[in-house]
Order: sequence, then C-alpha cells, then structure tokens
Amino acid sequence: MNQALLEGVSMGLLLSAMIGPVFFTLIQSSLENGFRYATMVALGILCSDTLYVVLTFFGIKFLATATYFESVLGYVGGAILIGFGISYLVKRQTAKPELSVEEVRRAKKRSAFFKGFSINGINPFVLLFWISIASLVHLKESFGSLDVWLYFTGILLTVFSIDLTKAYIAKRLSQFVTPKFMFWLNKAVGVAMIGFGIRLILFAVGK
Repeated sequence: MNQALLEGVSMGLLLSAMIGPVFFTLIQSSLENGFRYATMVALGILCSDTLYVVLTFFGIKFLATATYFESVLGYVGGAILIGFGISYLVKRQTAKPELSVEEVRRAKKRSAFFKGFSINGINPFVLLFWISIASLVHLKESFGSLDVWLYFTGILLTVFSIDLTKAYIAKRLSQFVTPKFMFWLNKAVGVAMIGFGIRLILFAVGK
C-alpha cells in the first residue's frame, strides 16, 4: 500500500476514535430512523469534511490567521448545537417511527444529509483539525501532488467507512431498543449536544 495512503488511513482511524456530537448523532439516527437514514447523515459528514479539506489545503495561511472566523463559527456553531440539544430534551416518548411511507422516507433522507453536514460543519474543532492536517501535509516535503490526495482520500474514506460501521452496529441492536430506551437516549444526546455547544461558545469567548 502507498505510504501516503497508509498514513491517511491511520489518521482516519484516529479521527474516528474521537467522540463528539457527530458520534452521538450517528448512533441516535440509526437507532431511531434506520441504517439508510444514518447513511445519509454519514454522507453529509463526508461532504462537510471534503469541503474543509479543500478550504484548508488551498487556504491554509488565510484560515490559520483569521481567528475571527473561528470565533464566529464558535458562537454560531455553539448556538446551533444547543438548539439541537434542546430539541432532543423536549422530544416526547414515541413508538418507533414507521418507515413504510416513501414520501416520508425521502424527506427524512434530505433532512438527514443536512443534519450530518451542518453538525459536522459548524464545529470549529473540526476546522482546526483539518487546518492542522493541512499544515502537516505542507511540511511533508516528500509528498508529491498524488501523495497529498491519497493521504486525504485515506482519511476521508476511513472515517466514512467507520461511520457506516457504527450506524450498522447500532441498527443491528435496534431490535433490543424500546421506546423508553429511545426516550432516555434522546435526553442523553440532548445533554451531550448542549455540553458541546457550551464548549464551543467558551472556545469562541477565549479567542
């Protein structure tokens, strides 16, 4: 295997091991709405990461010095995460949703993609991660153009594959999940989202 690709896969495994709002969103989405819905969430996350790869790689010097951009993203991202968290906290206990209506499925898939894209995209820590990766790549003098893109491809595909694996495992366990369990899971997700949101705002305040 190409060395750059192997390093990218290794970095992707490291990124996938991090537990953040995306992790909770994937698990909750798969348990409540099914694997296909969670797949669209994962696809939204992948597209968001890909956008950050392009932005950071081609604009690393600008993004690294534009601290106001990180602050704005922190305030906005924190507020949105807190909003998501509150919505989970006030969500009532319901039976498992019926996924047999095709129109509802399509609407959910569209919202799922946006959910994954936005929750990942508004997190400035994701931006900082990609800035650090882009900086690292720029320092690797042995990397040619092909090596650079193999490296990023390795990271992105590894993260996407592991996200799908997480969603699949959660779905396989869904038969053991009761409405009461989902009710308390939503509360836990809500608290986690609010916690991450407050953390982002504190990050922005400290900039």
